[in-house]
Amino acid sequence: MFRYIARRLLELVPTTFGILVLTFVLFHVVGGSPALAVLGKNATKESIAAFNARYGYDKPLLVNTAKGASPFDSQFCRFVGNLAKGDFGISTQYDEPVADILARGVGPSLSLTVPILVGGTVVALSLALLCAAFRGGILDRAVLVGSTVLMSVNYVVWVLAGQFFLAFKARLFPIWGYAGWTYLALPVVIGVVSGLGVDVRFFRTAILDEIYKPYVRTARAKGLSGAAILVRHVLRNSLIPIVTYVSLAIPYLFTGSLLLESFFGIPGLGSGSLNAIHSADMAVVRAVVVLGALLYQGVNLATDLCYAALDPRVRLG
Repeated sequence: MFRYIARRLLELVPTTFGILVLTFVLFHVVGGSPALAVLGKNATKESIAAFNARYGYDKPLLVNTAKGASPFDSQFCRFVGNLAKGDFGISTQYDEPVADILARGVGPSLSLTVPILVGGTVVALSLALLCAAFRGGILDRAVLVGSTVLMSVNYVVWVLAGQFFLAFKARLFPIWGYAGWTYLALPVVIGVVSGLGVDVRFFRTAILDEIYKPYVRTARAKGLSGAAILVRHVLRNSLIPIVTYVSLAIPYLFTGSLLLESFFGIPGLGSGSLNAIHSADMAVVRAVVVLGALLYQGVNLATDLCYAALDPRVRLG
């Protein structure tokens, strides 16, 4: 297992390097000038030149081909060198270290998305188990109809309806801002409810795929109760597709929910990344891309390790 983990960690290097190159080229082509985004269209040539010199945008993008200059004296090479030292650079929008901006955004994003992920998974899995236990009955049909309704409503509608009826009219929650858990309650509820329909249907399908297999009939013939079979055997064997499904949502713990953070004024990484793109703050964008790539690959590694723990037939090679 340790050799497998070491090999996967080594694979992070070329993958992250390729993502960095792609990000640099892409934003250089379509991102526009950071100097004009910060200084405005009426900026003088002198102020633009001073801005580019301050933040290193006067250097070539990937490789310096100038005569007598080092080929590594470029924006990309400087960023990689600073990144190796844990330095993400300086934000052109706020004129402060990018690391400080990211550190401020991590807390609000995790405070929002972790409860949504955990709460949504627990509620959806509980409803899916109930549907499987009473499959074909009134409860099962009612949950399926409710899931279809939840899936049919647009995400933005949930946000606007929650803000209008629960925050503005009923005054049960604050409408805007971030000053404690009370400001997170409504966006968390909206995040859980809006994703519940898809989650319940997927979990129900994964469980029902197992419940009709021969080992379930064998366990029932041995006298095990329906609840014991469902929890000890069926749920365990259906966890692999469920873990895969949940793992795909975990990277959003890093960036948060763009819509929720924007609508509710939560200063997380999601809204910060969006502001950085709008203001052509390349230092912040690059840092978010790198951390997102590392998180995504780390989640994939953890998911593979979970497969091996859940299913003895899985071999890590």
